[in-house]
Amino acid sequence: SQYTAQDIQVLEGMEAVRRRPGMYIGSTDHRGLHHLIYEIVDNAVDEAMAGYCTAITIHIEPSGAVRVEDDGRGIPVDIHPATGKSAVETVMTTLHAGGKFGGKGYTVSGGLHGVGASVVNALSSSLRVEVRREGYLWGQNFEKGITTSPLEQLKKASGTGTTTTFLPDEDIFGPPEYNFEDLSQRFKEMAYLNRGLQITLISEWHKEQGYKQWRQKYVFEGGIVSFVADLNHGKEPLSPNPLYIYKDINNTVVEAAVQYNTGFSEISYSFANCINTPDGGTHLTGFRTALTRALNDYARKQKF
Repeated sequence: SQYTAQDIQVLEGMEAVRRRPGMYIGSTDHRGLHHLIYEIVDNAVDEAMAGYCTAITIHIEPSGAVRVEDDGRGIPVDIHPATGKSAVETVMTTLHAGGKFGGKGYTVSGGLHGVGASVVNALSSSLRVEVRREGYLWGQNFEKGITTSPLEQLKKASGTGTTTTFLPDEDIFGPPEYNFEDLSQRFKEMAYLNRGLQITLISEWHKEQGYKQWRQKYVFEGGIVSFVADLNHGKEPLSPNPLYIYKDINNTVVEAAVQYNTGFSEISYSFANCINTPDGGTHLTGFRTALTRALNDYARKQKF
């Protein structure tokens, strides 16, 4: 058979995401379904890390639709100079569009590729964004990544924030199947990593399914110190409180908490910009090396 230029397909915009969703969210099973929620929540967490968000609420409706609300700065509503569209529409419909590339909007962020919100939009049968900003409530609708209404100035509103409501497309994911334990564990980690951030998960979908556990709220004033204390719950720690380290050098923040117990097994959790790194990395390797050196130096000085 002939193989010519006519055999080369060019997928543009949201079509590529809908045709090959696994390239963007890993899979189309419950993990990929959860990934849609994480993408929107991670954007709100980025606002918290930037110092502008104090509360995030995730509400799963009986229909399976998900609503994520935060009190951050709100997605900008002014016109983007390159696209000629509002920043809201640009973020929701353009791959690799976000405020995390130049380092001006976010010094630290979990997402660096700018595809999160637009991918969620592309893989949802319907999505609505509402933004509280500039003294007004703004709203815009989308379907399968396509804009279905212009950004509208709805009414006067106080405060700032973003509310994203989306219904995952059953043509891609099938009927929604959410795992409350998996979701709540992820959000619990986020709350630990962001001291004082309140994250609330309310799932009426689970309530309708007859699950006993369908609501959870997390807020930890101790941050990762509370995290380590929780990991040592039921064990015999060698010190009453975890050792806590915080250092800010040239806008790079390093946080660590350590507590030894009488057991022999090691539990290490490492994160980079609030994203779990289960395979470790240079940050974990460097920490272990420095900790070992410090302990050895101390032992030599004490002549152990």
